[in-house]
Amino acid sequence: MDELFRLDGKVAVVTGASSGLGVAFAQGFAEAGADVALGARRADRLADTARLVEDAGRRSLVFTTDVSDPASCEALVGATMERFGRVDVLVNNAGVGTAMPATRETPEEFRRVIDINLNGSYWMAQACGRVMQPGSSIINISSVLAITTADLPQAAYASSKAGITGLTRDLAVQWATRKGIRVNAVAPGFFESEMTEQYAPGYVESQTARIPIGRKGDPRELVATVVFLASPAAGYIFGQTLPVDGGRSIA
Repeated sequence: MDELFRLDGKVAVVTGASSGLGVAFAQGFAEAGADVALGARRADRLADTARLVEDAGRRSLVFTTDVSDPASCEALVGATMERFGRVDVLVNNAGVGTAMPATRETPEEFRRVIDINLNGSYWMAQACGRVMQPGSSIINISSVLAITTADLPQAAYASSKAGITGLTRDLAVQWATRKGIRVNAVAPGFFESEMTEQYAPGYVESQTARIPIGRKGDPRELVATVVFLASPAAGYIFGQTLPVDGGRSIA
């Protein structure tokens, strides 16, 4: 059974790998045996993530990436193929959020969130889908806010994450038979990240009361779920969005 959960000899691409959950994903994949290509706009911070990958005994690639630009996504995948010769896993983690009342949100603010979160996930999946071999896996990062609300005005963010759920289903159907690529998503609840640091003091704590398990998530719990979805152990799971939220979406 242990071998079903390992990723030895595989290559994972993680976007948004310069901070927060992206760093945790990269480290988790390295610990599971994969080499990791790291993409983000802040190249200086990627070096720290690369060291974590290498400390786990795996190879890393650092590449400045803007997922809202299709050419940048293609360049990241091209650099990964040149360095490692393959792409087996994509984690579409890059994302931004806002908390803006709908009557005050500008078109530019709304489009920026959609462009990075939803469009960026598509451009990266498209670029990886062109080179992935059968048995590969794409994991999109949606959100519990695609399923429920959380007392913040987040129309752009919620729309982008709900769109990712639809994107996941469609790509799974398109690529399951034709390419043998599995496409799934996770919908995280409240985990400490760079995004949650921007919330008003006390907000996350106020939401904890609405989580049946009664606490925030440990990033390692989310990492373990994503690694599972990438591994052979999840070989019969296609097109699903799995909430990892302590029960927040059913409360």
